[in-house]
Amino acid sequence: SLRGSWRLGNGNGSVVLRGEVPGCVHTALHRRGLIQDPYYRFNDVMYRWISLDNWTYSRTFKTPFDARKWQKVNLVFEGVDTVAQILINNITLGRTDNMFNRYSFDITSVIKEVNFVEVRFLSAVSYAAEQSRCHKAYSIPPACPPPVQKGECHANFIRKEQCSFSWDWGPSFPTQGIWKDVRIEAYNHYHLIHFSLTSFFVKSASQWSLEIESIFDVVSSKPIAGLVTVSIPKLQTQQTSSVKLQPGEGSVVLLVNINKSSTVEAWWPNGHGKQTGYNMTTTFIMEAGYQIEKFSKAYFRTVELVQESIPGSPGLSFYFRINGRPIFIKGSNWIPADSFQDRVTYDILWLLLKSAADANMNALRVWGGGVYEQDEFYDICDELGIMIWQDFMFACALYPTDQNYLESVRAEVSHQVRRLKSHPSIILWSGNNENEAAIASNWFSIPYADREVYIKDYVMLYVKNIREIVLTEDKSRPFIASSPTNGLESVKEGWLSQNPYDTHYGDTHFYDYSNDCWNWTVYPKTRFASEYGFQSWPSFSTIEKVSSTEDWSYTSNFSLHRQHHENGNDQMLQQIGHHFKLPQSTDPIKKFKDMIYLTQVMQAQCIKTETEFYRFSQSEIIKGEGHTMGALYWQLNDIWQAPSWASLEYGGKWKLLHYFAQNFFAPLLPVAYEDKGVLYIYGVSDLHVDHKLTLRVVVHAWSSLEPVCTLAKDGVTVKAQSAVPIHKESINDLLERCRNCTRKSCVITFCLVGEGGLQSPTNHHFLSSLKDAVGLEKTQLSASVSQRDDIYVFVLQTTAIAPFVSLDVGNIKGRFSDNGFLMTEKKKVVMFYPWEPTSVEELEKSLTLTSLVDVV
Repeated sequence: SLRGSWRLGNGNGSVVLRGEVPGCVHTALHRRGLIQDPYYRFNDVMYRWISLDNWTYSRTFKTPFDARKWQKVNLVFEGVDTVAQILINNITLGRTDNMFNRYSFDITSVIKEVNFVEVRFLSAVSYAAEQSRCHKAYSIPPACPPPVQKGECHANFIRKEQCSFSWDWGPSFPTQGIWKDVRIEAYNHYHLIHFSLTSFFVKSASQWSLEIESIFDVVSSKPIAGLVTVSIPKLQTQQTSSVKLQPGEGSVVLLVNINKSSTVEAWWPNGHGKQTGYNMTTTFIMEAGYQIEKFSKAYFRTVELVQESIPGSPGLSFYFRINGRPIFIKGSNWIPADSFQDRVTYDILWLLLKSAADANMNALRVWGGGVYEQDEFYDICDELGIMIWQDFMFACALYPTDQNYLESVRAEVSHQVRRLKSHPSIILWSGNNENEAAIASNWFSIPYADREVYIKDYVMLYVKNIREIVLTEDKSRPFIASSPTNGLESVKEGWLSQNPYDTHYGDTHFYDYSNDCWNWTVYPKTRFASEYGFQSWPSFSTIEKVSSTEDWSYTSNFSLHRQHHENGNDQMLQQIGHHFKLPQSTDPIKKFKDMIYLTQVMQAQCIKTETEFYRFSQSEIIKGEGHTMGALYWQLNDIWQAPSWASLEYGGKWKLLHYFAQNFFAPLLPVAYEDKGVLYIYGVSDLHVDHKLTLRVVVHAWSSLEPVCTLAKDGVTVKAQSAVPIHKESINDLLERCRNCTRKSCVITFCLVGEGGLQSPTNHHFLSSLKDAVGLEKTQLSASVSQRDDIYVFVLQTTAIAPFVSLDVGNIKGRFSDNGFLMTEKKKVVMFYPWEPTSVEELEKSLTLTSLVDVV
């Protein structure tokens, strides 16, 4: 391995330092104290010079073996970011131009006892500009990101993380570096380059089988014969096959049938069963050379993307069947966890993904403007039962299709599919993010006469190249060309539908910042909601780390600088204004903290309303629309400390939205909405069996902790994996029934309770805007903290009803069991699960309690 410390220098040699590999220039400069934290204040703009320079990584290494004894020696880079010339002992081995590719260089004839290896980078920004200049026939939009993003131009001309040139939630840091492993490989006879396994269920034989693919490099001049033994002890399965490896690079595919007398436990998504994997050993014993033993995990699961006609509805369904069972997809969208990939450790990934699973999510979409994630990411998803919708890395742009570009993309796609296809968590390949929509809705104002050339490019890239490779490499999961798309209908219309946002087909992305988000009628009753969201600000403790005192106001230069979405800060104010009074405090820091709190309350309440709408639409067709079978909000995580659509802040802290998600994605949930003065309550269930439950509806006056009236409705049937109406009552009747209540003075809470401890979260329905609420009183909130094993117990007390009670312990890492709740009882117990050691004293000192009535 050539991991470790390399010499790093800029173009004219004025900056020289040590840099870690894997790593990048920015983190090396930061580690050596030559620059501040790149995320601090305005540094993204101050440090543009780093990406505009051309840096070189170099080092010497002793060959740890006698090179003459080996038939082949390779220098292998798992990832180079991005444009570089690779030299060893002053001999050019080749060039790299694709961050997502693996590069292997034959150094058999040039390796010495002591070697000097160099990676000479070219600025990604200048390379992209140059590529764009050279594309003379026609332009390929967009040229540059909107000014508010403070980004670089022509990201679509370089095969690199697209959001590294900026995005509407992230900074521009077009990194340079050796971002993955680099090593020397030496071998005789043959070498295993790649190994993967995918499972299939053969219906006719009612038997599971595994397809095992091995790709070898054979260096001997004649074929090598031998035996391969595959063994899965737990499934009493062992199979030996004879194989013959031809000279050169080639693949061997084995089919292994699982012993029928063994019971195979399938891999299930989170909330639907276990994530069983079986230890498998594959041994290659060849006539020449050494034997190879490969240990892997075998998982068994099937996936189908069902697009069929629906009675009473034009169009087609769009839902996933896992192991033959339709699954409602609940989750979010994943973006890169850092601008500097070398800072994304296993622990960071685990924390973010575990937080997704803890919020009852069963799926994430790995969005196409970032990176194909590291192996550990997918390993954790396999373990946690998080299904992955995997985009290819193309987003919000048109792309070139010249020969060189296509060859690079073809290599990228086949490498990534081979690397990732063994993961049961991946359930779908998707060609790009929003590029079908970009052409269909003409985002880039292309004159009608010029459309054809771009349509041809689109089909060439995603269909004739990417799709072809995916279908060849992986027959075990579905492929769609874009998101949003109309699925089979898009295919029928030549891969570019007239309206990819059509609710009757495929998936939709939906954003609306001006209409009142509590009004469910503005949301599309779509087959599958794969993106939707609202922004909020991260906690003060998160912002504090990258700002100074003068930045702490909603209208500061800093607050404007961090907002990369046009009018984003104003849109949040506008959305808050629909239902809440804006903070008027004369203390500027209190006012800023109140604003942050309100943006988080607004975001949580908006996405709750929208997600509940998607969940209650799963079993019904209204005016030809419905059967919604997926809700993935935008977005799960953050790339830096800034306002964004995320529910997890940079560093992993849960926003109020993430606590709400734990409830609105609960396996059993009552959902309420109003239509023409009538209150409807639905029972939504992801459980596999029907349940007879009691629906409890409690009406509270804002002015009292004693309920005004309660209704317990017994024998309510909530059907397995569906959403059914379980209660209907006009608001007038309800107010009549609960004397002394008006829309402004009362609030409704409700939950489902069953036998054996089965219980839904308690949900709420507001009868008016909270800015109009009558009877809300200033409350004394207090908390006592104690320790129980590794968990901390917070006992909260209130003197009056408190809406949106938020517990914040500043920089102490961890999460609460519940947060942002409506407190309708004198006392409530909340647990705190720490992610690092802390103490009762620390927690007491850091705790801030806020509710809506504290905002003045």
